[in-house]
Amino acid sequence: MKKSEARKIFTEKRKTATEQQRNKWDDLILIRFQTLPIPDLNVLFTYAAMETEVNTDAIVDYLHFRNPALQVAYPVCDFDTYTMQAIASTIDTPFIKNRYGTPEPRMDNAEVMPSQSIDVVIIPLLCFDKDGYRVGYGKGFYDKFLADTREDVIKIGLSYYEPIDKIEDRSEFDVPLNYCVTPERTYEF
Repeated sequence: MKKSEARKIFTEKRKTATEQQRNKWDDLILIRFQTLPIPDLNVLFTYAAMETEVNTDAIVDYLHFRNPALQVAYPVCDFDTYTMQAIASTIDTPFIKNRYGTPEPRMDNAEVMPSQSIDVVIIPLLCFDKDGYRVGYGKGFYDKFLADTREDVIKIGLSYYEPIDKIEDRSEFDVPLNYCVTPERTYEF
């Protein structure tokens, strides 16, 4: 399946899922996430979910419980360069929606976390394939960001749906996941 076709299919699937279904799937994903062999962390880079995305709040709470000193960072996107920065955040950090409706931390007195300091990245996606490659929203923000992280950074995708066989039009710049967690299964690549 080509990325454009996958975006269309999985965007539509998400729109038809009810809030009740998404809440149930979020709970199942959290349970599976808790079984991942994640070492002690210093810095987590995650996303604040849009309404139809896998909600990361409970996962962040779980990782904070395991690692009380954990620093959590969220992306702030630059839509002119299709790049993003990791912004250190706390429970008190205010979030605002960017032009695409994605919640981002406000940049007031923001601390930018160096990409090399990040231990785990939780990555949003529309779908993924059996080789661990993902289809995102088409601008390459995460692939560009991941290219600057450490080689040993753990990349985890969260998906409501099981993988497709293969993304046919992968590019040399696409960065595969280490894991993807769905309501039914955890995939390791």
